[in-house]
Amino acid sequence: MKNYRIYINDTTLFIADEKPKQDKEIQQIDVQNFDFKKFYKSIGPDAKKDYLLLDADPQQLFRKIKKSLTLIKAAGGLVKSANGNYLFIFRNKKWDLPKGKVEKDEKMKEAGLREVEEECGVKIYTNDEKLCKTYHVYTIGSKLVLKKTNWYSMTVKGEPKLIPQKEEGITKASWLSKSELAPVLSNTYPSIIQVLEVGALLEESNSILG
Repeated sequence: MKNYRIYINDTTLFIADEKPKQDKEIQQIDVQNFDFKKFYKSIGPDAKKDYLLLDADPQQLFRKIKKSLTLIKAAGGLVKSANGNYLFIFRNKKWDLPKGKVEKDEKMKEAGLREVEEECGVKIYTNDEKLCKTYHVYTIGSKLVLKKTNWYSMTVKGEPKLIPQKEEGITKASWLSKSELAPVLSNTYPSIIQVLEVGALLEESNSILG
């Protein structure tokens, strides 16, 4: 199954060649005459719905949508301590993972490492494989922006004290175990849930929620 997800606040648009397996209800949209900008305008800021564009070639459809938007690149990390806990930040009243925009001539992987170190005041020990990419759409002025974020698996030595970067709106940074993720999952972004799924953090926490 080929599957792309575009996040708009708490709304998820799936672009796939078959219906995703999930408990949440998903509304299928007609691919013919689909206009992403009109679709974006039709979604309220507080909507929490899942939509599906079902197409035999989801990659081509995704590329077509991507071309109609302004691309911004970002990178971040899912950081594991030597104690097996994971690094989370609390920013803009939601739980999040450290990430930020890629600077000019900077490689994505290097940007992810730099952002984690700056936002949490830690020294990254290893910056390992790419976990996944997430796509988030929002407006900057009159422009509709597609933010592509590459997520990397990282580690630190020991479990260092965290220093949240307050000027970036981060009020708290915490090491959390897999069994402590319920508050995060009830107050985070769908894109972060995707990263945690790929990072295999949700096996225990799903049983807590369910």
